[in-house]
Amino acid sequence: MQAFDLEVNGTNVIQESERKGKPSSLFWPWAGANVSLLALSYGAFFLGFGISFRQATAAAIIGTVGSFFLVGISSLAGKRSNAPTTVLVRASFGVKGSVVPGFLSYLVFVGWETVLVSLATLATGTVFSRFTGIDNNLALVMGFALAVGLTMLGGVLGFNMIMRIQKILTITTVAMTAVYIVLTFDNVEWHMVSSIKDGTSQAFIGAVIFAVTGIGLGWVNCAADYSRYLPRSVSSKAVVGWTVLGASVVPILLVIYGTALSASNSELSQAIANDPIGALTTLLPTWYLIIFALVAILGLVGGAILDLYSSGLALISIGLPVKRHHAALIDSVIMLVGSIYIVWIANNFFYPFQGFLITLGVPVAVWSGIFVADVVLRKKPYNEAALFDKNGIYGSVNKGSILLMGVGTFIGWGFVTNTFASWLAWQGYLMQIIGGKDGAWGYSNVGVAFALLIGFLGHIILSRKSIASQENSI
Repeated sequence: MQAFDLEVNGTNVIQESERKGKPSSLFWPWAGANVSLLALSYGAFFLGFGISFRQATAAAIIGTVGSFFLVGISSLAGKRSNAPTTVLVRASFGVKGSVVPGFLSYLVFVGWETVLVSLATLATGTVFSRFTGIDNNLALVMGFALAVGLTMLGGVLGFNMIMRIQKILTITTVAMTAVYIVLTFDNVEWHMVSSIKDGTSQAFIGAVIFAVTGIGLGWVNCAADYSRYLPRSVSSKAVVGWTVLGASVVPILLVIYGTALSASNSELSQAIANDPIGALTTLLPTWYLIIFALVAILGLVGGAILDLYSSGLALISIGLPVKRHHAALIDSVIMLVGSIYIVWIANNFFYPFQGFLITLGVPVAVWSGIFVADVVLRKKPYNEAALFDKNGIYGSVNKGSILLMGVGTFIGWGFVTNTFASWLAWQGYLMQIIGGKDGAWGYSNVGVAFALLIGFLGHIILSRKSIASQENSI
């Protein structure tokens, strides 16, 4: 199958004759999705927890590697059973019950692909605003067309195009980002960086949780989508290793460098809070701004492509009777309309929308924990026929997993302080247990970690025996 051939596979199990590649091929999709310049801005966000440079470095490494280790474990399910994540989750939620995590994943995918394309468009406008001869709306249209075009190209054509385009995006973006680092390295004041004192243990844990939730955890619910074409005979350790390496190495380096830049310049750190990408242009010479705009677009598009592709798979897995590329086209229209609204109509959309995504992140964390635990507990491939049969060994609805998701979501929301929108102020109703919303743990978002642990440990406790029984019948 060539890169420009339309992928015809959808939620079906990939046939033996179509399984190909090596675990090292996983490096490119995950690297391309996480090479965004947003990682530089994350450095300022880490310092916002009141921690030192060395603590921020440790938090970036621990949180990024740890969260993508979960992605790597989830990728094993695709290698073992060669189906998308939202199909394989039927084993833990039931064939019909999987609609709940599948729909939540779909909302997150569509939300983030819209945000990423919008950020790419707005970044283009910010950069070109420094060129007085170019109209801002023209710059926005140029960035919008490039971001949407590349995202749709990969997301609609499918797997082979994604593997090809992500490799190109990774190499190009890394090279141009390296030039950015060279051009701005003189702005790092190492004496100021080293003078920042260590923060509290709570602040450090909060930064680690931020790294987990903001960098890696959101990819657990689509990990198998990109490993499902691999032969089942390939090394499981290699699948996990290449996934973690590809997804982690670039963002860790960028976060560390972004932390150093922000620690050296308090004005830059404050500007990043309002304009995460545009603020980075203030350190650049004018001649590099056009290239910077391209870097910003390509880096964000890498993540949007994976979101669009997986949102299409999620949509048909929850029951929409269309082919995969038709589902991707439907999602493209939603992304298109949403991005136009954000860029040209809305006055203040990002903050409430981010609050909405954090709110969804709690139940998604619970089901991610359930899915990772399910992969760890199983030693055999999933029963292919039973994944599509509500009367099979996985059943129609797994009430235990649904209940576990409800409990985990309730507790998780109780320990999250969501300040992005007034209509989300009800969250954090359990924070008094650990000092209140304004206490030391107030902005650490420990609720997401609690939700993840409840899903993981709860599924092991509730489903260990039933999984053993299922595997004995395979």
